[in-house]
Amino acid sequence: MIRKHLNLTTVSTALAAAILLGGCYRGKPSSKPPLHVVPNMDAQPKYKAQDKADFFQNGSAMRVPPKHTIPRGYLRADTIYFTGKKANGEWVEKNPEKITMDLLQRGRERYTIYCAVCHDDAGYGKGMITKRSPDLMPVSYHTNVLRQQADGYLFDIITNGSLSKLMGPYKHQVGVRDRWAIVAYVRALQRSQHAAAKDVPLDKN
Repeated sequence: MIRKHLNLTTVSTALAAAILLGGCYRGKPSSKPPLHVVPNMDAQPKYKAQDKADFFQNGSAMRVPPKHTIPRGYLRADTIYFTGKKANGEWVEKNPEKITMDLLQRGRERYTIYCAVCHDDAGYGKGMITKRSPDLMPVSYHTNVLRQQADGYLFDIITNGSLSKLMGPYKHQVGVRDRWAIVAYVRALQRSQHAAAKDVPLDKN
């Protein structure tokens, strides 16, 4: 009797599983909607970006942040890091990021994407843009003026563009850390083009 009961249970379980699986898999696409026991989460009322919303006075579903508020994670209290300037308005002399090989590699990558088209791979201002528009002459990083400029100055130029408007701002395309990485890489380019024999490690001579 026990064996017969077990066999009956096994058959019943297998039959129930076959029915359930058959209901889940139809073998081909169907125009009929799936069975939703609790459809609340699938068809919940909500607004999407750019939607019209009669609930709000201006008719827009997208809300404008209240005045004098700062979104979480967007506080820019460290003016040195986020502006390249000290509290007195002077340029930050040294890059606040720790100069590592990873930072330089990141700077080289971002430089190649955003800067080389104008300033060329070596930083002499003879990028592809000069071949297409000969009247445009980007500056060379290897002038004495730029070699002696503070790191904060270079960061500000990347962020806000040049005063001549020849170069536009890149603050929306390039993140803050990546801008400092580019500054570090530009310094590496400058040093590479003005290196002396004493700068070469003894084991590389």
